[in-house]
Amino acid sequence: MPSKSGIKESDYDSFVAKHQDDLEINKLFKACVKLEGSDLHLKVGRPPMIRVDGTLRPMNRGPIDDEEMVRLCFPLMNERNRKIFDHDGGADFAHMLNVDGTNWRFRVNLLQQLGHIGMVARRVSSWIPDFEGLNLPPSIGRLCTYDQGMILLAGVTGSGKSTTIASMLNWINANYRKHILTLEDPIEFVFTENKCLINQREIGLDVIDFEIGMKHAVREDPDVMLVGEMRDKETFMTAIHAAETGHLVFGTIHASTAASTIGRILDLFPQEMHGALRSAIGMNMKGIIAQKLLKSIKPGVGRVPTCEIMTFTPTVRKLILEEQDHKLGDAIRVGAEDGMQDFTQSLKKLVDDELIDREVALEVAPNREALKMALKGIDVSQGGIL
Repeated sequence: MPSKSGIKESDYDSFVAKHQDDLEINKLFKACVKLEGSDLHLKVGRPPMIRVDGTLRPMNRGPIDDEEMVRLCFPLMNERNRKIFDHDGGADFAHMLNVDGTNWRFRVNLLQQLGHIGMVARRVSSWIPDFEGLNLPPSIGRLCTYDQGMILLAGVTGSGKSTTIASMLNWINANYRKHILTLEDPIEFVFTENKCLINQREIGLDVIDFEIGMKHAVREDPDVMLVGEMRDKETFMTAIHAAETGHLVFGTIHASTAASTIGRILDLFPQEMHGALRSAIGMNMKGIIAQKLLKSIKPGVGRVPTCEIMTFTPTVRKLILEEQDHKLGDAIRVGAEDGMQDFTQSLKKLVDDELIDREVALEVAPNREALKMALKGIDVSQGGIL
């Protein structure tokens, strides 16, 4: 049966394979790369939009109509993704193209809204920067040295969580001889093996679903695992079990701060399970990094992350087990020797390093008064001078 694009369902995979290099939509993807955009947005009735340094900007052309949208987007999908799109009203997948000799990957989401098709694609660099290149604190490297446990990256969509995890996995790749296994939907960064053996499995392409992928994983002898987003209780329980059985597990979660991540995890489960969960988190979690991306004022640097880091010291574990989550912020503020920092401390350093301006820092600061005092050299956590 022909699809809306006029291509028979049985011909989808062969069509996509043959025409990936000359798809009409690749002109827009290439424009996104050349403009150093992070995202490409397509919406019927509007011209294509590209996000550059955090701001959406329209391309200099007319609006997209329904016919052009179908012509642009449908050839991106193979048969599996088209079936998902038809059933769910949306589909996620990866798209790759070569621009001036460099391969670029895009994380694509096709959606339907108000009866129209739309698309949002996130550009993913094929080059994985190190901590210094991403302006991340070097203390993040300490979390990569564990043999076992869980490390979570918290933040909203577009906060750079995936890039930070890729940088951490690449640090392990450069420093240890281990087996890294990733389960992704879709794969974003493709790693080049250094000292590590790396296997990357894409849900739907390499394995039918996440549950089956994790079932196979225990037989694949991984040392380090990336299990993607903690969006439901099944995913979290599978990941924490992997951490309990001797693996170093990385994942992401939607939460605004490191401390509030604990509550976000608990919200996935009924109240009667919270006690056991707090025990599992206290025993197995090694660190939580919450981050946001901010526009930079340094030439040649688009955006930089501000990071809150909570490592699981005996004090932090005790507070979690005793349900005193409201005190975790204080523990983070005074935990510099254990690699911790809160957003106030992170923002002050970014201002001092002339990576962001003072106004941007104050605008996003969770505690404006604390940041104002810190910028004046007053350490409110210690009651002394920085």
